Amino acid sequence: MLENYFSRSEGKTLEFKENTNALQGIVKTVIAFANTAGGTILIGVRDKNKELIGVADSLQEEERLASVIADSVAPLLVPDIEIHTYRDKEIILIHVPHAAGPYYHKSEGIDRGTYVRFGSTNRKADSETISALKLFSTNRTYDELSETRGDIDWESIETAFGWVQKHPSEKTCETLGIFSSHAGKISPTVGGVLLFGKNRVELLPDSVIRCARFSGISKEKILDHQDIKIGLPFAIGEVIAFIDRNTRMAGKIGKIFREDVPEYPPFAIREAVTNALLHADYSMTGCHIQIAIFDNRIEFTNPGGLPFGQTLQKALSGFSRLRNRIVGRVFRELNLIEQWGSGLQRMLAVCERQGLKKPEIEEMGNQFRVTLFSTHVKKARLSAWEAVLIETLRDKGSITPQEVTKLWKVSSRSARQRLNKMMEEGSILRIATSAKDPHSRFIAKQSAYE
Repeated sequence: MLENYFSRSEGKTLEFKENTNALQGIVKTVIAFANTAGGTILIGVRDKNKELIGVADSLQEEERLASVIADSVAPLLVPDIEIHTYRDKEIILIHVPHAAGPYYHKSEGIDRGTYVRFGSTNRKADSETISALKLFSTNRTYDELSETRGDIDWESIETAFGWVQKHPSEKTCETLGIFSSHAGKISPTVGGVLLFGKNRVELLPDSVIRCARFSGISKEKILDHQDIKIGLPFAIGEVIAFIDRNTRMAGKIGKIFREDVPEYPPFAIREAVTNALLHADYSMTGCHIQIAIFDNRIEFTNPGGLPFGQTLQKALSGFSRLRNRIVGRVFRELNLIEQWGSGLQRMLAVCERQGLKKPEIEEMGNQFRVTLFSTHVKKARLSAWEAVLIETLRDKGSITPQEVTKLWKVSSRSARQRLNKMMEEGSILRIATSAKDPHSRFIAKQSAYE
């Protein structure tokens, strides 16, 4: 189990600490994990090189940690604290669950002492994030809130549902969440305005979708741009049309006819666009969904990282946590999405089948980005000796330098050179208690399996 942690870098749900000297730093990490997506802190491990330091008096440190966390965090949070022995070193693991808070440092108060996790760092939550955490604790999403100033376009509803031969009544629209009861009066929801609002841009100016085609591979020069302001179901087609006119078609000669092959798989583009619209955080001010087309790639960036409780690993395995329930519900009714949580998986599978470079899917603080690469970008391939080691590590978990030498059938010196190269590239890690540990082992970084 510990080797699984060692194979990963610090991030949204993992942090390494050499010791417990900075107790308040550990408390802030506990708070950030609890508010964001849960996580684990390993104490007794140096982050950069995964050197095992160990904890001298683990039982005493465990008690001290439990006491400080209980005294410092509100509301009450009880993480699971474990002691593990690995390579004759004792390591403390703090498993922090994700739960509805918001959790904060008692001494700083909720406004200044609420922390969230952005990548591998803890950050103080701003007022927008604290409001979102409070809303999450009520089990409601932003698009479920009432928007009494909203004006719904019934003609747009009829048009969209006409795509699937449906004619929703007012009651059906209320069941879907397009309308809700507020103070005894039926009024649109935020989701209803995003989907079919006449005055959506006036009420939600940051819901505009900004598309741009750049020259080359940077954002220095814009060749074409368009701001898309229509309701979300109709925006998908508008974005795809912009991409189609700004990407190339390649000619493939068949037995009889010439076939035009798009630069990007149409299915992957549709999934990336739909994902951005479905999971954007429309409550964020000053941020828009952005579609950026370059010579070698398309970046689909939406405001808002993954929803509270969600991780990239869960998202890629098919676990779905909707940020916008009403938008998701209506998209499902309109057959714009199929199975919950399957879009990213299927997008990756399509690119893999076509031999394209694997799309990059990344959470960047309070933004989420999917990058598709052009068919002209060659897929990086491992050398034969790299591939056989990664496959061995997939089966065994770890390997010693002596075993690597036998596996590759090379000299110890050649094996060391190859191992150093793979460590520099970040595909493997060395687990050791010191720089000259004779019992060191190598493991694959988690990304090497992907």
